[in-house]
Formats: sequence, structure tokens, C-alpha cells
Amino acid sequence: MGLKIGVVGLGRIGAFHVGTLSALDAVDELSVTDVVPVAIDSVTGRYPDARGCADADAVLASGVDGLVIASATATHAALIEQSVAAGIPVFCEKPIAMSSGESAAVVDRCGGSGVPVAIGYNRRFDPAVSAARAAVVSGELGFITTARSTTLDPAPPPMSYIAGSGGIFRDCAVHDFDTLRWVVGGDVVEVYATGANQGDPGFTAHDDVDSATVILTFASGAMGVVSATRYNGRGYDCRLEVHGSTDSVVAGWDPGTPVRNLDPGCAFPDGSPHGFFMDRFAQAYRRELGEFCDLVGGAASSSLCTMNDALAVALIADAATVSLHEKRPVRIDEIAESPSAG
Repeated sequence: MGLKIGVVGLGRIGAFHVGTLSALDAVDELSVTDVVPVAIDSVTGRYPDARGCADADAVLASGVDGLVIASATATHAALIEQSVAAGIPVFCEKPIAMSSGESAAVVDRCGGSGVPVAIGYNRRFDPAVSAARAAVVSGELGFITTARSTTLDPAPPPMSYIAGSGGIFRDCAVHDFDTLRWVVGGDVVEVYATGANQGDPGFTAHDDVDSATVILTFASGAMGVVSATRYNGRGYDCRLEVHGSTDSVVAGWDPGTPVRNLDPGCAFPDGSPHGFFMDRFAQAYRRELGEFCDLVGGAASSSLCTMNDALAVALIADAATVSLHEKRPVRIDEIAESPSAG
């Protein structure tokens, strides 16, 4: 018998996950729900192995072996805790909650339960990013001097989404923060962030920026550089560079990298530019959900993001937000100890 997986939230990423899960050999049946009934009908109409449920309670009561949470961020914490209380392993799209303080409370309540909880940071499962981590872990790069992670979206999401996103650091750059922590290894101790708005004035109205740069200082002395924007008209650009004392590696330089190379006689990259994250990381999503299904089946996981890892990323995002607004470097321990982090 294969697995029965529940999916709560059938928006863009949730519906995409249903398609990915439906294609996995390990999955036999899906129980799905959304607050918008037409979204349920749309998904069950496309995937015969998906059965619609009235709500999350009905999904959990349907006998699922694992739960995938892809609903609005404000619902994540309660759904994680509900699933853990029922003894059902959880895969939750990032973040755990809207702030590091809320995330820490969830970790405290669920961390000792023994029920597996994974948070969705899919770039860990990109083959080139995985290879970059392996190169660091093996020592072949020597000590790491600088690692750079880039996320350039082709166009901003609707302002209705931005209003509840938590800002560019909590919504977008968190993927870069997790990638750098995972690849470089060790903890970030200090954050400095800056940003600007040149596009939709709605970003300013929501106390957000449309472009940002963040400098991360690791305990080892390595530095991380994160670049993010909502406006990259050529396409979806996501790259990683890791520079070491003896060697350097890159990930994300493929024929679809959305840049024009102006070096004479060099045509690379010469493919169609990546349009968005779901085509750029389709393979990574398959590998990530496949490993979650293995985890549900009792296997150990070496790459899935844990709640503690996700909490560390949330602290970085909160530190970057404070740094942007106060125009100063912010230490992670300052955020972790602050009551306002909640």
C-alpha cells in the first residue's frame, strides 16, 4: 500500500504540490482542501487520486499518513500543531509563522513530540546547490570566504499578497538565508540590510522595499551576500556562488539563466530564460516532496529543513527587517532575546 497524503491550501504552490505528489510512486491517494471551494473542484478535476475535503479537520480525519501545508502563512502554526497532536508528520511551506517569536513558540511546543516536521525550503534539493554543499562539507574549497545567493523575480506579486507577506526578507530572501546557512554551515551572528523602492508605490505603503541587499556574517568569519528584487524583466534569476580559499563553485549558471552575456564571442547562456520559480525548481520540488514521503515512511532525512533551521532563518529575516528600518547592523542574539520578536 502506498501513502495517503493530505494537502491543505490549493493556491498556486499547493496545486503545484498536488501535481507533484500525484506523480510520485510512493503516493496512492490525496485528501485536499482549500477555503475556496472552486480550488478544490479544480484540483480534484485534474487529479483522479485527489479527494476533496470540507476543511483541514476533515483532511486529518481522513486517515492521512502525512500532511502538506500550503495555506496562508497565518494558518501555518495552528495547522502544524494540530497535525503534530494527531501524530501525523508535517511538511509545511515556509515560514513556520509570521515572526521568529511565534516560530520559536511552535518549536517549543512541537519540538519534543517525536513527530517529524519539515519546512519547505526547496533549494536544498536543487542538484547544483546540493553539490555545492557537498563541496563545502568535503573541505575541497578550503575555508569559505564569501557566498552569494541571488533571487531576482521577474515581476512583483499582487499588492494584496505583499500586504500580508511580512516583507521581502520574510517572504523572498528567506530562501537565500536558508541556502547560505545550509551550504556554508554554521550560524549567522550579524545582519546588515539595505533596500530601495523604484517600482510600485504600494511597496512603500506596506513598509516594504522592492529591491534589497543583505550582508550576513557567519560565526566562522565567512560572509554571505544576498541580492533580491521584485523587478527582473529578463526572467527568474536564482544563483549561488561559493568562494573558498582553494576553489570556488557556482550553482544556477545554466542555459536558462536570464542574463545577456556581453563578452565578445561568448554566447552562453543561450537558452530560453527561466520564467519563474516553478519551472526553475521543478526537479527540486520533486526531490523535496519525495524525501518527505520517505520520511513519512520511516526513513531518515539528511536535507529537509528542520523546525530549528527554519527558526534560525526567521531570526535572520527579522534581523534584516530591523536593520533595514534602523539602518544599522543587527546581531542575531539581539533579535532572539527581544520580546518584540513575537
